[in-house]
Amino acid sequence: MSSGKVQAYYRHEHGDNPVVLQGPADVDTLIDDLLASDPSENMAALHSLERPLMPAGVPDHELLVGADGDLQVGVLGFMDDGNFVSFNPAKDRGETSYAIMGSATEFPSASEIPIALVREAVKEFMSSGGKRPTCVEWQEPEYW
Repeated sequence: MSSGKVQAYYRHEHGDNPVVLQGPADVDTLIDDLLASDPSENMAALHSLERPLMPAGVPDHELLVGADGDLQVGVLGFMDDGNFVSFNPAKDRGETSYAIMGSATEFPSASEIPIALVREAVKEFMSSGGKRPTCVEWQEPEYW
């Protein structure tokens, strides 16, 4: 395990070769890449290298990070012992969709947050060893 490192999957070529984020500048590069991406690749799946793997050899958690360059907003989804989605009742344009490698995920209403808060949350995820960020309000979605 490596201190503060996070694996990111968000392009087809990352399926077998994930990007490794090692500090705040790498997080900013990731978010900038997502903001500039086509809607079919505007989300990333992140796994902390500080958390243990489950017996099957897969991570016990996941942070989904989506970014919409046109609106300068994003979404977060966090899974470990439960499923959580970012919550922002002030910004509700209904259900939204973000995609990793062409595979879309629907996010519930009021889940988009300002892009600056997305950046802060991913940096907190990295520095906390893969814990759910506390700088964001969360909701438990009805489906997922």
